[in-house]
Amino acid sequence: MNDIAVSSWVEQAVAASTARECTVIVQESHEVNLRWAANALTTNGSMSQRTATVISTAELADGVSAASVTGPLATAEDLLELVRQADAAAPGAPADDEAQPLVSGQADEDFDHPAYRVGPEDFSGLALDLGTAFERAAAAGHLLFGFAEYRRTTTWLANSAGLRRRAVEPMGRLEVNAKAPDLINSAWVGAQSTDFTDVDVPAMHDELEKRLGWGSTRVDLPAGEYETILPPGAVVDLLVYAYWTMSARDAEQGQNVYAGAERGTTRIGEQLSTLPITIASDPEHQQFQQPPFVILPSSAPGLASVFDNGVPVGRVDWVKDGVLRNLVRTRAGFARSGGTGDLPFPSENLLVDAGGTADLDEMIAGTKRGLLLTCLWYIREVDPQTLLLTGLTRDGVYLIEEGRVTAAVNNFRFNESPIGLLRRATEAGRSEHTLCREWNDWFTCSLAPALRIPDFRMSTVSQAY
Repeated sequence: MNDIAVSSWVEQAVAASTARECTVIVQESHEVNLRWAANALTTNGSMSQRTATVISTAELADGVSAASVTGPLATAEDLLELVRQADAAAPGAPADDEAQPLVSGQADEDFDHPAYRVGPEDFSGLALDLGTAFERAAAAGHLLFGFAEYRRTTTWLANSAGLRRRAVEPMGRLEVNAKAPDLINSAWVGAQSTDFTDVDVPAMHDELEKRLGWGSTRVDLPAGEYETILPPGAVVDLLVYAYWTMSARDAEQGQNVYAGAERGTTRIGEQLSTLPITIASDPEHQQFQQPPFVILPSSAPGLASVFDNGVPVGRVDWVKDGVLRNLVRTRAGFARSGGTGDLPFPSENLLVDAGGTADLDEMIAGTKRGLLLTCLWYIREVDPQTLLLTGLTRDGVYLIEEGRVTAAVNNFRFNESPIGLLRRATEAGRSEHTLCREWNDWFTCSLAPALRIPDFRMSTVSQAY
């Protein structure tokens, strides 16, 4: 894929539209990846992709409609064809109650810059570290499996109101499984990175070896309620689901866990936790920078509207000092609710902090008897009104006795609500940079503390390894 001037295609497309209004979004991503198994690299890949979305609006007798058309983009003519399709479709779409005037503004200084690229050279240090890890694992008699992915996505957004925005979004993740020769004793660790210069493979390997050592002794426990320490990655796997379902409209309609006691109300202002926990998103966060404006190729009822493309986004405290402060609204919904100020729009990062200072080892040392639940898997929603989730443990449930880990434990199926966990949590550790396990295909940028839950519910024993 050549470094063409995509911005010039965007300008031609906006100028060619005959619709009432037009928004053009072009996204170009470049990615490299590595995969390994049984202490050897197995595959590596390099991929590039460019897609475009055109959103056209039309004036109807009962309001304003919008039509969104998305397709692959190889030439300027491809983009012009998407413009023709969106312009033709808009008059036939129903009036949209989320309709708002397009966002106006100036052009970003880098709007004409080409896409940011990544290549195999970005993995040169990682590949050397992995080679050393493979030799070390073979000497120790265990096996390493894993995957590394590094991608940068460049977005250009322009509309007929004059707005021209460009953003580059980095995404990097590394997952490593270690297995003993019996393939039952296993452990998992993961890391997020924006450039792979900060990934410490030897330290990750140290952690895996420690956990395999814990697993050399195995204890079977029945289902039940256990005092449980959830490390930061497991906390994010549960809280990110609470984050994705923070629709104010659904709450007002009584359809989610944030619904108030009376129809049409929400739980905003309610104390969700006695811990001083803050759950926020912030596109300007130094470690997890995200586009500082809304990018939406399509709408999602109550959560997102294509009319909001280009709206500036800032930090939002969804929960502060344990109190629910905000829920997600579209711009039209925000105005209808009487909201003022910045739009409560969720960036693709999650920042959780409760002011704790203890690290995971210190929390283990403070546990008389309980479980350390290192990662979760196959999480699914059971009941949206309580946000009851079910899922499985995997690659590391450990027994803590008298302040130290003494054995690995069988896997469980669990049934828990992240909102219920916030209410019952009795301790939060130090907030740390982490990667969740279940959702890291889609969500990689998070800070979170470990949480102590006095009565985490393991519903059944799982025979899965």
